[in-house]
Amino acid sequence: MAGIQSGNVALLIDADNASADYFDPVLTILAELGTVNVRRAYGNWSKGTLKNWAALSIAQAIEPQQQFDLTKGKNATDMKMTIDAMDLMASGRITGFGLMSSDSDFTPLATRIRQEGIPVYGFGTANTPEGFRRACTRFIDVGALKTADMPVAKKIAKATKAKPPTAKAAAPAGPAPVPAPVKAPQETVVDPEVVRLLIDAYDEAKRDERGFVALGPVGQRVGNRSSFDVRNYGYKRLSDLVAAIPNFITEVREGGQTWIKRIK
Repeated sequence: MAGIQSGNVALLIDADNASADYFDPVLTILAELGTVNVRRAYGNWSKGTLKNWAALSIAQAIEPQQQFDLTKGKNATDMKMTIDAMDLMASGRITGFGLMSSDSDFTPLATRIRQEGIPVYGFGTANTPEGFRRACTRFIDVGALKTADMPVAKKIAKATKAKPPTAKAAAPAGPAPVPAPVKAPQETVVDPEVVRLLIDAYDEAKRDERGFVALGPVGQRVGNRSSFDVRNYGYKRLSDLVAAIPNFITEVREGGQTWIKRIK
């Protein structure tokens, strides 16, 4: 939804609550804020569960931050990650943050970063608590990332891919069987709350003589009220998501700018 920027971004990873499988798409998204120069992963590296992060730290210049489990049931990792984030923010050199975790304990941290006017992107699973989601400038469901970044043709191929045939005895000659129709994959359903936010933002925006409004200001208004991200719904751009909602029609005008009109 945004172009690549020249900012200095810090990505802080709660390795105990994040999968290394999504590191590359996370970097791609953070390019909207700038270059991810600070990359730190926090956890108890003596645990076998972090072996994937350990291998990735070498290949991707991620700084491992060791935190032992000092007390059962208490997470020193969260404290260390929060302290580092505050130090980085106080340095004045960081222009954007990425927090890779599904832990609601980072809600106050995301809130504090936003209070400084610094964008903070959250990356977690679909089960991430709502409080952390809303505290972030934008929250991205990592489970939807690979599907969202996959070309449409590849999505269809993946959804309709047949299993390889097994060896069978030769069947008697006869009319060729009629192939069953291929079903297209179902589109991801957009959250009704997101539709309501878009409608509210449209109603607040200035319309032209035909009732259309520029999509840019609508997206800004929605972003001020919610941390939703279009990639959570299988789309790369806000214009694609709006075009899939029956409440709106879209129109691309000179210069490539998208305008929308509410029809119901």
